[in-house]
Amino acid sequence: MDITGKTALVTGANRGLGRQLAAELRDRGARVYAAARDPRAVDLAGVTPIALDITDPASVAAAAQAASGVAILVNNAGSQTRSSLLTGDLAAIRLEMDTHFFGTLAVTRAFAPQLAARGSSAVLNILSGLSWVSFPGVGAYCAAKAAEWSLTNALRLELAGQGTRVTALHVGYMDTDMTRQLDVPKSDPAVIAKLAIDGIAAGDAEIIADEASRSVLAGLSAGVAGLYPQVA
Repeated sequence: MDITGKTALVTGANRGLGRQLAAELRDRGARVYAAARDPRAVDLAGVTPIALDITDPASVAAAAQAASGVAILVNNAGSQTRSSLLTGDLAAIRLEMDTHFFGTLAVTRAFAPQLAARGSSAVLNILSGLSWVSFPGVGAYCAAKAAEWSLTNALRLELAGQGTRVTALHVGYMDTDMTRQLDVPKSDPAVIAKLAIDGIAAGDAEIIADEASRSVLAGLSAGVAGLYPQVA
């Protein structure tokens, strides 16, 4: 897909990876709607801020009415409550699922007619290496990302008939507000954004953006014994 001249919408575009994705699309000649719950938080020049809370059906519907001609949809908005499935607050666990699964689904459904009208279009879902492996302290996030991965695969099949290519980006820790307190190796979100938009342009179905995600993917074939040897 040629990015130049296309209209794109990026959710969660006010900071972190979302801001870098919006900037990368803008720099490649796209017209960009930068969506955020508070559009005043979007400080990126050359884009059009738009209000969108992906967990609010009325907000999703209003954004789909306000935006037009979208050919590239980037589902980036996320949450990270650091909740255990066993001991975490149920409201926090529901927020993870409402954001990553139901929110991504709602936005994709709302914009699917615009994508279909373009003939050739793309959806990029920002997933995670944690789509494939779970850790107790962030079990809610892992479960939600796993659900979003399954959602992505189903939408890939359902949207193919209208000419919409669905791409999944799997990435580990990035240097963003979400991981500020973690002392671990982190990717530069600007580098990840470039990889992501390169993937859209190339029509890739899946982008494995870092070594951490590649390592988890390689371990999937080993099953429980490979990923969770302590309980196998």
